[in-house]
Amino acid sequence: MGDDENREPKTTYREAMREALREALRADERVFLMGEDVGRYGGCFGVSLGLLEEFGPERVRDTPLSESAFVGAGIGAALAGMRPIVEIMTVNFSLLALDQILNNAATLLHMSGGQLPVPLVIRMTTGAGRQLAAQHSHSLEGWYAHIPGIRVLAPATLEDARHMLAPALADRDPVLIFEHGSLYNVSGELLPPTASVDLDHAAIRRPGTDISLITYGGSLSKALGAADELAAEGISAEVIDLRTLRPLDDAAVTASVARTHRAVVIDEAWRTGSLAAEVSARIAEGSFYELDAPVERVCSAEVPMPYARRLEEAALPQTADIVAAAHRAVD
Repeated sequence: MGDDENREPKTTYREAMREALREALRADERVFLMGEDVGRYGGCFGVSLGLLEEFGPERVRDTPLSESAFVGAGIGAALAGMRPIVEIMTVNFSLLALDQILNNAATLLHMSGGQLPVPLVIRMTTGAGRQLAAQHSHSLEGWYAHIPGIRVLAPATLEDARHMLAPALADRDPVLIFEHGSLYNVSGELLPPTASVDLDHAAIRRPGTDISLITYGGSLSKALGAADELAAEGISAEVIDLRTLRPLDDAAVTASVARTHRAVVIDEAWRTGSLAAEVSARIAEGSFYELDAPVERVCSAEVPMPYARRLEEAALPQTADIVAAAHRAVD
């Protein structure tokens, strides 16, 4: 059998997400998908294309443009025993449903003394880099990672895009999945899962000994690119993909810093009050005596995201910024 026959078939991040949705809908009749344009249009980013025709309008439901209403309906359906998957077009628009997410989905299990779990999955696009300007381009997942009572996922690879949904649906708590918009067209060979997918631990995407590059989501490829450039200069960078933003895998971060003694945290959100700030604080609290240099952060400029391509690129963390931060820590 030739090498081509042994290779796994190529797919895109978008197709991996779609297959995850299809598998969930086939596996459990309680699962349904709802959101703006998820049906006839196939989803604003094409993720649910073809699912309406396959599963029908009862299980793939187009909703009005009212995030608070349809997220609330999803919470109610979860309380009634269903397994809803709610799609919000972008993280910016999720703020219209923040009351439902924070004050209902995240709190009802606690306020009911454990009697009312809310097994709800909410998917949304996050991030910039596509010239969609300030109302469609920010990275606000760190805000949601602040909230007790929910789990926050940020799949950055084809494998996580394909396999994180099933365990998310099995969780008794609400799970928010943030899909970086720049990843939908990323393609590659989708490897089969070697075991049940873990939602509790970060992943080492590249081992290293000189510095830890800690990131998630759409910034992972930039961190890996920076690691390649640093390797050409004789600097061995370990790349950590957080994968789950709440709860954070403190042990993985601590272990990496213990190996490298330096850290750069890359986060597409604004620097002030960011997830990068939280990770940096935890490194300072748990690994202070392991550090040979201050923790570096690479974040977006603190401006509304520009529309003009060159301004948008200047506002976002880039590979060159990560390399420069690594040099500040190592040199």
